[in-house]
Amino acid sequence: MQETKNTEQPFKSGFISIIGRPNVGKSTLLNSIMGEKLVITANKPQTTRNAIRCIHTDADSQMVFIDTPGMHKPKNKLGAFMLKSAEDTISDVDVVLFLVEPEDRIGPGDQYILDKLAGSRTPVLLIINKIDTVPKEELLKTIAAYQDYTFLDSIIPVSAWNGDGVQELLAAIKKHLEPGPMYFPPDMVVDQSERFIVGELIREKVLHLLKDEVPHGVAVEVTKMKAREDKNIIDIDATIFCERKTHKGILIGKQGSMLKKIGTYARKDIEFFLKTPVNLQLWVKVRADWREKTYDLKDLGYTE
Repeated sequence: MQETKNTEQPFKSGFISIIGRPNVGKSTLLNSIMGEKLVITANKPQTTRNAIRCIHTDADSQMVFIDTPGMHKPKNKLGAFMLKSAEDTISDVDVVLFLVEPEDRIGPGDQYILDKLAGSRTPVLLIINKIDTVPKEELLKTIAAYQDYTFLDSIIPVSAWNGDGVQELLAAIKKHLEPGPMYFPPDMVVDQSERFIVGELIREKVLHLLKDEVPHGVAVEVTKMKAREDKNIIDIDATIFCERKTHKGILIGKQGSMLKKIGTYARKDIEFFLKTPVNLQLWVKVRADWREKTYDLKDLGYTE
């Protein structure tokens, strides 16, 4: 009797870093991969400040994606923390996804990242995002601009906005993963606490609703998050910190109109995330120049 071979594929796992300039769509891509909103997005630099891990588990693999801050020249201590947070992931993961936009030339920001990646032994996949925004001829010019960089293992066009190319990207990543353990429970999708995500959802609304320099100087601290015993509702208190008194006035708005708008929009997303009604109370306080102060950065969670 002929012995049958075991054709079952081994379970693969690994860590994947998503890097790139600010605003290239890293967080949008991660949300598309995960099939739900787990990291905040906004059309502003420095939206992502912490390296956030999202866990994608299927029948034969577990991919731990790390959404990193956009790589940029730092202007303060917070910026330096963010740059280090992104650069540190390059050598500490199994695969790097380098996200770019469809352009016919490589700009200085992308060239800086390419130079950082050139000496790495980690497999690098070049991901050209936002392909839904350009004709095919422009996409081909982008591919041609990067073809001489032989350390790029693959060039994969995607649209994080509509999901085109995402399944092809997951298949390409899986090819580079080794057999390994399941690092997180199969039902776990993010490594951050609910408090952290609630704070980020509030900060996202500030990014969407306010312009100029105000959003960059904002941090959010969730000071209370407690379910009521008698009702199916969670009471949440959060403080929005800003750097100047003038910013405080803008955040509050005339007769509290802006703060009310921030709270209304944030509450909807928080309720969707927590799957329960929420009573959200917001306060605004000035914490002068906190982005330059080591103690404030530590207190607000922006240190290693």
